[in-house]
Amino acid sequence: MSSQNSHITSMKKQVEAKIPTPWGEFKMVAYADSINEYNPQLAMSSEQFDPEGEVLVRIHSECMTGDVFGSKRCDCGQQLHQSLELISNTNGLLIYLRQEGRGIGLINKLKAYNLQDEGVNTKDANVHLGFEPDQRTYEMAIAIMKDLGIKKIRLLTNNPDKIEIFKTSEIQFLERIPLEIKAGKENIEYLEAKRDFMGHLLSDL
Repeated sequence: MSSQNSHITSMKKQVEAKIPTPWGEFKMVAYADSINEYNPQLAMSSEQFDPEGEVLVRIHSECMTGDVFGSKRCDCGQQLHQSLELISNTNGLLIYLRQEGRGIGLINKLKAYNLQDEGVNTKDANVHLGFEPDQRTYEMAIAIMKDLGIKKIRLLTNNPDKIEIFKTSEIQFLERIPLEIKAGKENIEYLEAKRDFMGHLLSDL
């Protein structure tokens, strides 16, 4: 068994609490190997959450620069906020995975930003640093959904890799809901690279 699969197997629900937000009230559940885990995986369910129904799901990978500080270099923070707004008004769930910088971590992501400032695109910047273009995995998201008893989902995403994971899962994938953010001058090249080199389903650029 790989270390990642072992981690997924040992991961369990540690605590849950109500979280009031500008988009509505959610229940946040923290998943980790132990109660002392500093960066648990998170699930935020709406007040209408019903795992037996069709659940609107967003699988969101951590982006401190965008999610917390509102960086305009990417569309992550805006996607997070739009997802929370949509999920709060329906039977919905947001899964927040701690895989910063497409899995290379914050320090390496900032190094990749420096390369992008020199003209390297977002895909090749990761490669220049010795990583795959996208090192994220989504098995933990599947494990969380299974733990919550989810059977059928509608997925908020532009990333075909997130759709692919359901082909080997018993969770029924019903449809993709696009989550496109209007491009700005600071992130247009980033979004074009995701579309042209990484296969993201983006049309409104």
